[in-house]
Amino acid sequence: MKFALLLAAVGAFLVQPTGLLAQPAAGPTGIGLISPEDAKALIDNPDPAKRPLVLDTRGGYKDYFRGHLPTAHHINFDTLRGTDKGVPVAYLPDDLTRILLSRAGVDKDRLHILYAEGDKLPNDEILSSTMVAYVMEKFGIKNIRIVDGGLPAYRAKFPLTQAYPNTPAGSLPKTMNPEIGLDVDSIMKLKDKPGYILLDARPQNEFEGDDIYWLRKGHIPGAKSFHWARLVMDDNTHKFRSVDDCKKRLAAEGITPDKNILVYCGTSREGSLLRFALRHVLDYPHVRLYEGSWREYANLPDLPVEKGPVRKSQP
Repeated sequence: MKFALLLAAVGAFLVQPTGLLAQPAAGPTGIGLISPEDAKALIDNPDPAKRPLVLDTRGGYKDYFRGHLPTAHHINFDTLRGTDKGVPVAYLPDDLTRILLSRAGVDKDRLHILYAEGDKLPNDEILSSTMVAYVMEKFGIKNIRIVDGGLPAYRAKFPLTQAYPNTPAGSLPKTMNPEIGLDVDSIMKLKDKPGYILLDARPQNEFEGDDIYWLRKGHIPGAKSFHWARLVMDDNTHKFRSVDDCKKRLAAEGITPDKNILVYCGTSREGSLLRFALRHVLDYPHVRLYEGSWREYANLPDLPVEKGPVRKSQP
């Protein structure tokens, strides 16, 4: 009798609607890309408990009002940042970030689908999706997909909506994942060690110091220049190039999976894309992001800066 009851309990557990079987695989961490077709199939699941949380990460709320993916909740990427001690666009304290993510519905037990818009440079909205994905990953979320091709690819095949979803507050994991990020002291300690590569994800002109943006011009000494846009398609910056193409472009610069890779950029958005591509699309095992990036580094006058042209090799 006891054995029969045990079998019944196990059977009831196995048929519970966890939603995990409906979610496509995306690498060992559960973070990666998803096609518009697979995203739509998950969003259309007749069982609401198995549907993903869809996050529209665009900076313009009016863009969201004009049309978005069905069930998408708007989370402006820049609400996760603010001025700290005079330094702009710094990540908010953890307690505030937790509130913002929870209000957006981010939840430890759900699959999250992120997207943005703007398919041609100089538009860089794809960076909003990878930045939000980075913050979510740091707060312990393990199931994240970014729509490959973004809103432009989805809209080309499927209708949008203007309806708001009824999104309940989410519950974040208790354990964070802070080791995916780096502070400036760690950068200075690690960047010149054997087996480490420091990558600057900004455009080449900013790396060389030819720009109008930064307090100090140039780059962190010893850094390699690898613009994030080299890993996405020319006609749609939300669409990643093939894995083979990306690996070829990286290998030509000596950026290989056996290295410990430290990434930075201007404000960490470009760096978040390069880290996302390396870690979650190409499966490089050791990739971390310097969150302060150049906006912080340039404001630290005691730290050295290099500027000027470097060898350009574009495979």
